Amino acid sequence: MTSNDPNHAPLRDVAQSPEAMARYLAEVQRVLLDIGRNLEVLALETRVHCRDTHVEGDRWFDAWLRAQPVERALKDVLKHVEGVTKGLEKSAFKRRAHDEAVANTAKKRKEKELEKKRKSAPPLQVAPTPPQQDAQGRNSGYGGPTSIYDLGKRESA
Repeated sequence: MTSNDPNHAPLRDVAQSPEAMARYLAEVQRVLLDIGRNLEVLALETRVHCRDTHVEGDRWFDAWLRAQPVERALKDVLKHVEGVTKGLEKSAFKRRAHDEAVANTAKKRKEKELEKKRKSAPPLQVAPTPPQQDAQGRNSGYGGPTSIYDLGKRESA
């Protein structure tokens, strides 16, 4: 496929391979983390500048109040960048899980079909056998302990 082809999509090959998608998303995540670090420094510098900008007649907290909307906006941007980086990582895991689910689907369907056939087949008639008596003369079938206090006295099968 060439770049002159109208049907060429540059990320088609990346989307078709979970390994390629993980590598691509990791690269995007690295770029976003670098941008996030730069935004953190910018937020600190903006905070210092805005809080130190006083106008004649200000009370001691007026500069702080004027700086709050700017600080909050940068904090929101940082939170969103962090959310996007976490989302990229989650997407890579989901992509891999999708391929594993597709690979296991045929096997699961075959197992379901066998189970369905087994259930629909008539069961073999086996003559019921009387329950055997254990060494103490008790019936080893149902009828073990009748309360939770008797559980310690029960013999395991």
